[in-house]
Amino acid sequence: MLVGLLSDTHDRLPAIEGLLQYMQKRGVGMVLHAGDFCAPFSLKPFLELNMPMVGVFGRNDGDHEGIRAYAQQGMGIELFESPHSFELGGQRILLVHDLVDVNPRSVESHAIVVHGFTHREEMMIRGETLIVNPGEGCGWLHGEPSGAILDLDTKDVHFFKLKDIHTFQAPDDA
Repeated sequence: MLVGLLSDTHDRLPAIEGLLQYMQKRGVGMVLHAGDFCAPFSLKPFLELNMPMVGVFGRNDGDHEGIRAYAQQGMGIELFESPHSFELGGQRILLVHDLVDVNPRSVESHAIVVHGFTHREEMMIRGETLIVNPGEGCGWLHGEPSGAILDLDTKDVHFFKLKDIHTFQAPDDA
């Protein structure tokens, strides 16, 4: 099962839409978002593209109720306070905005941890736990919107940047 990973999208609608379109073309069926949507309208591309999403709130998400209300306009968007632990595709996953907000034992008790906050792509293994930061979906700090695709079966991670996908064609389009 392929899942998209996003964080720190900070209201940048064209970037969110482009990243989600690429994920859909690659076969992603759901996105895990590690927070900092910012405004409720940042969920618009998820709703328009019918992309299911599980997300947590970040430090820049001030209007939690407004964001939740906007999400209820469609189906398949679930929002939680950070951190949020759940199972997906047989994997125990921890979704958190800032990794320093959870203790190391919580991290190690999950197969996969997805976080944001730093705006930098990162992947590491701690014990048996895969820890991934997909970078910044907005591109405001480091110049290019980015995301990742995670294969839950193999734990392979594919990082990508918006600038690199404009010429992407899905294999069945060739």
